[in-house]
Amino acid sequence: MEYLPNICFAIALFIGIAYFTRNVKKLIRNIKLGLDVEVVDQKPLRWKNMLMVALGQSKMVKRPIAGMLHIIVYLGFIIINIEILEIVIDGLVGTHRVGLKVLPVHVYGVLIGTFEILAVLVFVAVIVFWLRRNTIKLQRFWKSEMTSWPKNDANYILYFEMVLMALFIVMNATDVNFQSLNSGNIVSQFVADWFSGLPENTLHVIERTAWWLHILGVLIFLNYLYFSKHLHILLAFPNTYYAKLTPNGKLNNLESVTNEVKMMLDPNIDPFASPPEGTSPEVPAKFGASDVQDLSWVQLLNAYTCTECGRCTSECPANQTGKKLSPRKIMMDTRDRLEEVGKNIDANKGVFKEDGKQLLDNYISREELWACTTCNACVEACPVSIDPLSIIMDMRRYLVMEQSAAPAELNNMMTNIENNGAPWPYNQMDRLNWKNE
Repeated sequence: MEYLPNICFAIALFIGIAYFTRNVKKLIRNIKLGLDVEVVDQKPLRWKNMLMVALGQSKMVKRPIAGMLHIIVYLGFIIINIEILEIVIDGLVGTHRVGLKVLPVHVYGVLIGTFEILAVLVFVAVIVFWLRRNTIKLQRFWKSEMTSWPKNDANYILYFEMVLMALFIVMNATDVNFQSLNSGNIVSQFVADWFSGLPENTLHVIERTAWWLHILGVLIFLNYLYFSKHLHILLAFPNTYYAKLTPNGKLNNLESVTNEVKMMLDPNIDPFASPPEGTSPEVPAKFGASDVQDLSWVQLLNAYTCTECGRCTSECPANQTGKKLSPRKIMMDTRDRLEEVGKNIDANKGVFKEDGKQLLDNYISREELWACTTCNACVEACPVSIDPLSIIMDMRRYLVMEQSAAPAELNNMMTNIENNGAPWPYNQMDRLNWKNE
């Protein structure tokens, strides 16, 4: 019985890490369903972007209040969880505060004291975040796509963080030996007064309960990430590394279309010539995207990284003028469809079975796609370098090039460009008449 707590701890740790690993493999599998693209250029710049945007939160602080609060929560939560290393060692080996055995008391006190101050700051920041969402009700948190699950998911995370921070302080406050050191108990010494008068055995039970709940809470939180928008805690780093490096206004060209145009413009190529003997004519790839498998793996990584913060939608001029488009919804829909495809594969022994659905129409409407002005406001606003516009453009390309389903206004414009060399319905001799319109 002496080693029962250590055995229970080892089992809980193994289950938590194993389930997390299983979900990470599924996540990678789903992302790899996307088309392969090469993004290995300009590595120094990519590393710089990752350090500045993902670690340094450089785009978050463009909105100072939310940005600073987010930095407190993010860094505080990460730094405080350094103590998880001590908890894991204690849990597996059966020691208590092993840090005191390897570090001088004053050094250990500085570390724990820093953790306690950060815990209080995180707790306060999380309360402010909760108030912004649920009392002040900032508009971007209450858009139509923010249904019960997205709203509840955000609050669940806030509750998780508040409880974990409180458990950390209570754990320290009821640890009689730690309090007797009078080093590092910067905050917990005041909380310890709430438990004054209780027998030492009772304090020990409370401390052990808080200790167990804290580590189990961390393991639950870790595994909850896969199902939550807070997956960006992990994916923000690769997402910012693989983010687009070209200017936002520069759209990519489809290689198949570019080659076709080059062939048409090359007087030395006979478009009607038969392919060389022993080869078959190249079948053009599908133009654009109608489902998640038609998108690149970087775009699918974008979808999983979305924080659902709504900065993109709040900056979108189409959304501001009442159009149906919400860049946040584009990313959420892409992730939801990708999850549906992944579950389909799991249910059919690793093979996708046609389900009669696709991202286009079943998740994202054509009205949404054509409402976009391609201004890149959403791309500029995203704090983790997500590119909703690239998905919109690929789906538009499918509509135009595969289904000839462009809006009448766009068809008229393209016809005028083909016939007159300009978007307006005037011939070459009268092309300046547009100024009188």
